[in-house]
Amino acid sequence: MVVQFETEGPEVTDYAVVLLVGGESGERTIRVYDGAHGFNEMHRHTASGGKQPGTIFHSGTLGEGMRAAIDDVKDGYRGMIDGWERQ
Repeated sequence: MVVQFETEGPEVTDYAVVLLVGGESGERTIRVYDGAHGFNEMHRHTASGGKQPGTIFHSGTLGEGMRAAIDDVKDGYRGMIDGWERQ
């Protein structure tokens, strides 16, 4: 998991939480959570189709969404990777 974020004072103004998996062909992106558009969005990636359209995953602030994304990846990374491998 890679986490990057920007702040202004105590507020998170942008972030990206990325789940990656390594293999023979290098690192592949499995899932991306971000605040690039000013709201908490999640993109699934598939092995066959790449990046999928984003969906809102959390209705709180960007800081709350970032923390929720980190928790989602920590708690569910195995299922996310398995889903990526099946597609």
